[in-house]
Amino acid sequence: MTFVPADRTAEFSAIVSEDDAARPAAPGQGRPPRLRVVWLGRRRVPGIEAGAEIRVEGMLARGKDMPTIFNPRYEILSRQENE
Repeated sequence: MTFVPADRTAEFSAIVSEDDAARPAAPGQGRPPRLRVVWLGRRRVPGIEAGAEIRVEGMLARGKDMPTIFNPRYEILSRQENE
């Protein structure tokens, strides 16, 4: 997750990775696929935190380093409980 300084436009982003050990990786891939999701104009998105399982939907943009979805619709599927 990334937070920007107060003098810059608000943006909240997270790197989402598919972490399913039961699903075999595609040939030649050492790590699961990753996707960056960015909410412009927000410094925080309620419920989106490390360990949350989410479903996102939106237009996919090809970024320099990884695919990105800006301002996606999202659904929280589950959260890790802090003990």
